[in-house]
Amino acid sequence: MTVLVTGATGTVGRDVVAQLTARGVPVRALTRSPENAEFPDGVTPVAGDLLDTEAMRAALSGVDGVFLLSPVAADELTGTLNTLDLVRTAGIRSLVYLSVIHAEAFTDPPHFAAKAAAERMIAEAGLPATILRPGYYMQNDTQWHSPLEHGVFVSPVGNRAVLATDTRDLAEVAAVSLIQRMRADHVLPSETLDVVTPEILTGEAMAAVWSEVSGRPVAYAGDDLDTFEQQMRRFLPAWNAHDLRLMFHRFQIDGMTAAPRADQRLRELLGRPMRTYREFAAQTVASRTD
Repeated sequence: MTVLVTGATGTVGRDVVAQLTARGVPVRALTRSPENAEFPDGVTPVAGDLLDTEAMRAALSGVDGVFLLSPVAADELTGTLNTLDLVRTAGIRSLVYLSVIHAEAFTDPPHFAAKAAAERMIAEAGLPATILRPGYYMQNDTQWHSPLEHGVFVSPVGNRAVLATDTRDLAEVAAVSLIQRMRADHVLPSETLDVVTPEILTGEAMAAVWSEVSGRPVAYAGDDLDTFEQQMRRFLPAWNAHDLRLMFHRFQIDGMTAAPRADQRLRELLGRPMRTYREFAAQTVASRTD
């Protein structure tokens, strides 16, 4: 069994590669710069990106499964749909696609709309797939603006209902799902799974968790999306900052709800519960004090 992993050098993709290789699965890791990439043994870097049709044809040739992560980009939808068509044409019957929770409902954030269109193509093309729908990435809170350094929780998630995802759990669910599909003696039916911890969070509650585990006061910065967008534009393109603004607006207005039995299915795949937000925060604090 050989798996192609796209987005292989990012936060999630890198962990998917590690989870697969730890289970003895050979991996082709798609990257724009294979000469600069560092991967574990058992990984073959391949050059290309989702918009390079010929490179994708070559990368997909002879693989048994695909983990498809489409980076958030202005041309995300084109790359995703073209790649899905190439997967179908290649006759690959084991696919895990990384979507997002409420992709079909939150229609105004562009990267949600792109993922909803991809889900629709997967269904209409009859591609056997596991569609993973994570919520708010816990790792955002150490990569964007650490509450431990500034005493402020800045992500404007609102105070309605946030469902969070540790990207390490997401990667493990992806790897296990893909291996199950490839090892099955028949084509498994498609599955859509909300990959979220079952706790309901809010901005105030998340700030309180950081206060508790760090022993320092951490305040929620509030729901000011104008300020947030301007801050994001310091290091992101304007379209991307606005995309995030639209996403957080939906979080503030609508909140999140997991599909029934999602937690039970995740426990079956992982053999354990998903990591909680408090566990993530406590591990982060411990790693910085060791």
